[in-house]
Amino acid sequence: MSQTVHISSFISRIAISFLLLLLSCVETKAQLRLGYERDSIPLFRGFAVSFDMAGFAEKMLGSHGQIEGALRLNLHDQYFPIVELGYGIANHANDAVTSITYKTRAPYFRVGADVNIMNKKHTGNRVFLGIRYGFTHYKVDISHPLLKDPVWKYEEPYNISGEPCTMQWGEVLFGLDAKIVGPIHLGWSGRYRFRLSHNDGIMEKTWYVPGYGKQDSSALGYSFYISFDI
Repeated sequence: MSQTVHISSFISRIAISFLLLLLSCVETKAQLRLGYERDSIPLFRGFAVSFDMAGFAEKMLGSHGQIEGALRLNLHDQYFPIVELGYGIANHANDAVTSITYKTRAPYFRVGADVNIMNKKHTGNRVFLGIRYGFTHYKVDISHPLLKDPVWKYEEPYNISGEPCTMQWGEVLFGLDAKIVGPIHLGWSGRYRFRLSHNDGIMEKTWYVPGYGKQDSSALGYSFYISFDI
């Protein structure tokens, strides 16, 4: 586990360093092009609330998903500090392959910031890069009708109830945000997720982590949201 944490930390440092370098290059290029042009737009431009429709659709159509909302500040239409709060739910009953039932439900949060990289940043449309830090503390219930003992060869039910687990992770993302009408925006983001630290209790790996997703799937994720400027 310690080796995995070291590798994840190393990858996360590289990803974050690369993102900061890219943002620095974009900012420098924009400043050179505009000649450090100053405009009359104030620093604080309000805030927006949003709702992730992708996670909600996953929950309605499948065995796992989340309900998630976010609060995002708007600084000069370029920098967007953000807090994402959600509640992840999984109820994967009687898996067709393993016959295992997996249940968990818990809150999670992410904090981070987005940077609008468009030259014309005051149009209401945005192309952005961002980073996130996520955390969740969750409990897992796992059951299997019959498992064979590897030594004595008899079968008996297998149950884990309320096993506490935690995870910290990071995300690097790219996204688009389009103004539809008035204060209404629609947005999409693609995310690369990487674990920073994790504790899966007595299990080697939990199937689903609230806010992070399925651990046995790709590290890539996405969100599709509607937001309202306030």
